[in-house]
Amino acid sequence: MTDLLDDFLIRAALAGLGVALAAAPLGCFVVWRRMAYFGDATAHAAILGVALALGFSLSVFAGVLVVSLMMALLVANLSDRGLAVDTMLGVLAHSALAFGLVAVSFIHGVRVDLMAYLFGDILAVGRGDLAVIWLGGLAVLVLVVWRWSALLTATLSPDLAYASGINPRHEQLILTVALALVIAVAIKVVGALLIGALLIIPAAAARPLASTPERMAIIAAAIGGLSALGGVQISVWYDTPTGPSIVCTAAILFALTALVRRALP
Repeated sequence: MTDLLDDFLIRAALAGLGVALAAAPLGCFVVWRRMAYFGDATAHAAILGVALALGFSLSVFAGVLVVSLMMALLVANLSDRGLAVDTMLGVLAHSALAFGLVAVSFIHGVRVDLMAYLFGDILAVGRGDLAVIWLGGLAVLVLVVWRWSALLTATLSPDLAYASGINPRHEQLILTVALALVIAVAIKVVGALLIGALLIIPAAAARPLASTPERMAIIAAAIGGLSALGGVQISVWYDTPTGPSIVCTAAILFALTALVRRALP
């Protein structure tokens, strides 16, 4: 196992799988709840977390996790107050990204590769990064599986959730924590600008092929994993950026599933 992890392509493939297997099932809830912009706003805030972590010599993972969680909680709180959600998300998403980029420019004495944080640098994943990605991904999967029934009920019908003794706000908080955790582990793989795509596209691709929510989550995870492995291989063959290649592979699979759905009676 040690010899295998010495190969950077093996580490990249494992990192992509770890993120995809956690992001895709969570992405199903993002699709069902129509939270695509919510995910983008939270992901864009990750750059501000990177800047703060580097500025204060903290772990990038911790910085991204804290700032992403704060942004997600802020958006959820403002949404509950009846503000225009689409406009608010647009303002917060772009503002957080801009403040993060400006904050990075004030960091001296630390070499910052902005492209790696914006679009990912999966080929540079080390063993420590791999451990963080898989531990974070497993934590998200355990959380989603543990709360699956409650999360699904709260997503389908808040009134039914209340009648069943489930607090939809509590489930929203759990989803918010899981989303922030996925973003924190995924920033090294696909970057802040593409995390939303890795959440949304596999779930959207699985939707036409699934007859139940559980099947959709499983198929989404399979499509996400295939996208990660395919994207890494394509980037090696054609010397393309790996993060965008993963998203392009997912987009192609989405188009194929849409064609399959049209072809079926």
